[in-house]
Amino acid sequence: MTWLSSLLSSQWTRLLLLSSGSFGKSSLWSNPFSGDHSRFDYKEFLTHPAHLWSTNTTILFPGSSDFEDATARWTVFSPPTYSAAIRPGSEADISRIVKLASLYKFPFLTRGAGHGYSITLSDFQDGLALDLSQWKSLEIDELAETITIGPGVTISEVFDPLYEAGFQIQSGTCGCPSLVGVTLGGGAGRYQGIHGLVIDALVSVRMVTAGGESIEVSRESYPDLFWAVRGAGANFGVVTSATYKVNRLVNDGNFLHADFYFPAQKSYEYFKIIETLNDNFPANLATIVLINYNASTGDIQVGGNWVYFGPEKEGMEILAPVFDLGPISSVVSVVPYKKLLATTGGGYDTLVCQGHTNRDLYSLNQKAYSASGWQKGFDKIAKFFNDNPGGRNSALIFEVFANQATLAVASDETAYPWRDAKGYIIGHFIWADGDTTTAAASNQLGIELRDELLLTSGYDEVSVFVNYARGDEGIESIYGRDKLPRLVQLKKTWDPNNIFAYNNYPLPLEYPSSQRDEL
Repeated sequence: MTWLSSLLSSQWTRLLLLSSGSFGKSSLWSNPFSGDHSRFDYKEFLTHPAHLWSTNTTILFPGSSDFEDATARWTVFSPPTYSAAIRPGSEADISRIVKLASLYKFPFLTRGAGHGYSITLSDFQDGLALDLSQWKSLEIDELAETITIGPGVTISEVFDPLYEAGFQIQSGTCGCPSLVGVTLGGGAGRYQGIHGLVIDALVSVRMVTAGGESIEVSRESYPDLFWAVRGAGANFGVVTSATYKVNRLVNDGNFLHADFYFPAQKSYEYFKIIETLNDNFPANLATIVLINYNASTGDIQVGGNWVYFGPEKEGMEILAPVFDLGPISSVVSVVPYKKLLATTGGGYDTLVCQGHTNRDLYSLNQKAYSASGWQKGFDKIAKFFNDNPGGRNSALIFEVFANQATLAVASDETAYPWRDAKGYIIGHFIWADGDTTTAAASNQLGIELRDELLLTSGYDEVSVFVNYARGDEGIESIYGRDKLPRLVQLKKTWDPNNIFAYNNYPLPLEYPSSQRDEL
């Protein structure tokens, strides 16, 4: 009977027996279910020795600090909830998790840095967190001019190694999200004019599919899937690594950086300066407008952060009208690429990256800058600050980015639908736990701002790329009508059982359909 003993000790046989219910006493194991997963015994299931997890795999449950870390979120508004978390030690473990989730119908949600904020994430309840935040591999190939990273690497963690090697890469506007996570939705930011979106740097990804298979996805290997990954990637698999083409440092990595603050009475004049850039926005210029409440002065103010990727003298000439307007204060410096995000807004990146906060964001794409439209938004949030002291940490943000390099990539090259956007509008609302009055007022103003600012955004209908989507805009407004038929067909091909059903506004299996009915 030695042969039988050897057979029973093999990993795959154990898993086969597990799937047939031969291990353990739980009837769940022999009766895969759908629907009520709240009764699933994650602890009994995940800790069973038959799984043969890698030695450095960690399984966590509520009540431990490690579990809290593995499920931590940037915003705690409308959150997913977890009954267990796993930090896989190998790609084989990820594959195993996907296969088991498919068989036993329990939900899992992949986590890189915990920055997704769509309200659709609250559809995920009592599931398993697949925490990849510790997957922080990073390798630069100077000859090939590429960087390969794991899904736990945050944006800020690539700056130093890239800079020291003489490179830079396009990235988002804050440093704490996972760079891979940002990539899968498109990846917008200050570099759109010179480098394009983050997906435009993507060379390949290594991905675990819904079938549990590990594959390399690129233009040469599974090109249709690579098309979908670049703009809707979270719907198709678990990315375990990503390789990007990087760029030589622009201007030796020295960028002109300027922060300005203006009083309320100069808001419209400041907006007019930006409006003049509608038809002649330099590719190597970016600015972000921050309208917020200044607790020291007890009044609303307009902040402006400008970055010029080029010589200081050229940048100062472009900024002359801003100086001429007479800001309350200004801080101008030349900063290295690796310190840019840490410098902007006097350390605003640290502030905006604070986690475990009630945040609700209403966003729009914009392809036109309208001083009159922005002023209406300014007036609305000024009234909000006056009427709702509990909401004075909120802000109205206008991201103003060139799009020459973004437009240089053909629209049908990737699933990303909004290459004509020249920036983004964000109503970012914050309130304290238990302050339901401010929460309700924030929701009302968010809807009003989105409706009002749409009128001068340059778009006829609400449009927002998936990383910025709140989740109530409608599927066409996020993925685009022209992209959806192909996306949904690929979803049916690669994930017919909708294993990856929970992310920032997931794709349906049919289109047209009610997206909410698919969940």
